Amino acid sequence: MEESDTLKTEIIENFGTPCAVIDLDIVERNIERVQNICEDAAVANRPHIKTHKSPILANMQINAGARGITCQKLGEAQVMADAGITDIIVATNLLGAARSGRLSALQRRLPLKVCADNPVSLTLYAEAAHQADRVLDVLIECDTGQKRAGVETPGEALALARTIQQDPWLDFAGLLFYPPLDGWPETQIFLDEMSTGLAELGLTAGIISTGGTPNFINIGRLKGATEHRAGTCIFNDRMMMQAGVAAIEDCAFNVYSSVVSRGGTDRGILDAGSKTLTTDRGGLDGFGQILEHPNARIDRFSEEHGFLDLAKCNRKPAVGDIVRVIPNHVCVSVNMFDQMIAVRSGQIESVIPVAARGKLV
Repeated sequence: MEESDTLKTEIIENFGTPCAVIDLDIVERNIERVQNICEDAAVANRPHIKTHKSPILANMQINAGARGITCQKLGEAQVMADAGITDIIVATNLLGAARSGRLSALQRRLPLKVCADNPVSLTLYAEAAHQADRVLDVLIECDTGQKRAGVETPGEALALARTIQQDPWLDFAGLLFYPPLDGWPETQIFLDEMSTGLAELGLTAGIISTGGTPNFINIGRLKGATEHRAGTCIFNDRMMMQAGVAAIEDCAFNVYSSVVSRGGTDRGILDAGSKTLTTDRGGLDGFGQILEHPNARIDRFSEEHGFLDLAKCNRKPAVGDIVRVIPNHVCVSVNMFDQMIAVRSGQIESVIPVAARGKLV
């Protein structure tokens, strides 16, 4: 029996399928590669933990040289703080967390860095900081073409900076960008204008943060950037392969799934459906890549089942076969599991809880 078959047997006998499995050799190689990229560009690495949601993996990144972490939700930050991580940026408007009192509770425990792109957030942040009796650091999120969150003009950003400056419970910490792949020249223009305006206010952006795994091809191009946030790079997925920033050997996260039905010559069913791989196509064809059968297509889902189109497969899976699936978007797939089975050199090494899964606030 081959090593991969032995591992599959051990996993299904101990954990069943579907099951999330990470290869620690690849994880560590990915962590080292990203850290080296950031260091070569003289930019600090601040990994985004929304991908792995694990304090264990976050501490591996910090021990490799990362400067703190990025979270997407306050609940994620709470989990990381409980594990002793203290240098945290929460990179989204936290209205729900502020209004519920959770922001002030965590700010009372440790000094957070939060983001805003509107005055409503700033008002709520000031109230939370006052309740915590600790000044809150705020970064202004700026949009230079992604058309997601963020102010669209330096004038809007400067107006928010002025509001922060005038509030005794807020401190201006810097600027947060997620430039489009082709939008870095526009981002430089935005930053240069902002820097001039901030100087006139007597302010300095201590943090100038860029983001995104695909943007590693641009890292170092923004003059003045101090750090970079990226999440997917620790595991990688089909989207990153499609973007040309990862190869199949860089994909550390697989969903192990059993073939549970072969209802027709060109049809099959996996026990991994939308509750496992999720319906996020990421603009790709099908819902994941099966390593053992690369020409198979995961065509559609029910909650518990993935329906296979095997028409292009010369060698087709049989009922009972265990296959490994690289998801289209790994971040959302991780969030569907309570734990990840960590393997090294084909052997099960540990079980890593997905401690920050489901943190919606």
